[in-house]
Amino acid sequence: MLRQDWPPTRVTKFRQAGFVYLHVAILYEASVYAMLEAGALPLRFGPPWAWLIGGAGLAALGFVGLARWRNVWFARILWGLNTLRTPTLIGGAFFASPDASTPPAFYLTALVVVVINLWMLARASWDI
Repeated sequence: MLRQDWPPTRVTKFRQAGFVYLHVAILYEASVYAMLEAGALPLRFGPPWAWLIGGAGLAALGFVGLARWRNVWFARILWGLNTLRTPTLIGGAFFASPDASTPPAFYLTALVVVVINLWMLARASWDI
């Protein structure tokens, strides 16, 4: 089993990281759905409903992994994977082409949310 027993303060950090991760995932799911409704979602990556279902599954796995398993390596891997979002978000927020269909504010807001998520994941992963 992946679950590790920690002092109550560390357990709180994992639970908080789990809930922040869940809320970030909800925002991403809502963004995908809003883009789908607006016709702004590219279909070259497959059917959007498959991505929505896959995203919901990953969100549930991330939440359970953080809040219940409380494994530092799981949290560190999530942290590493989430850092991969930042280059695209920085590009969209600060270096978007003038004819971009998505406003820079969308990317800037997502960047703030992702950095908060990274902070909470790091706190659970490396704080004692």
